[in-house]
Amino acid sequence: MRQALVTVRPGAPAREAAELMRSREVRHVLVTDDEGQLVGIVTDRDLRHCALLPFLARHLAWEERRLRAPGVRDVMTCSVVTGDPDTDLARAGLLMFERRMGSLPVTEHGALVGIVTEGDLFDAFRRDGKSSAPAELYLG
Repeated sequence: MRQALVTVRPGAPAREAAELMRSREVRHVLVTDDEGQLVGIVTDRDLRHCALLPFLARHLAWEERRLRAPGVRDVMTCSVVTGDPDTDLARAGLLMFERRMGSLPVTEHGALVGIVTEGDLFDAFRRDGKSSAPAELYLG
């Protein structure tokens, strides 16, 4: 689990989330409210879809002036699936696979404490792949 989190507020421009992803070299930005509570997640896929809107607007003959620059609130996923520090890695990996998610935010007693990405899982399984006890691998 990574504890150095990249976060953004829901009212920020989507461009800010994109810049954070680029500068911090991540594919997921957690959206938090003023109290630091997790309210959503923005992925690189969300931003790619958002970037297509002006092209679709032209193709469909929409009035482009009706399109405003999207904000994080417009592109984020609100119903975020989370794990907790006691979730074992195999369960986290299965959950991510079943839900087609590239990351799993980690919360403890409702507070955001970390994030696990596909890359983190691959690294952990590669390091501990020789272990005969996968239950020893936990997010926290």
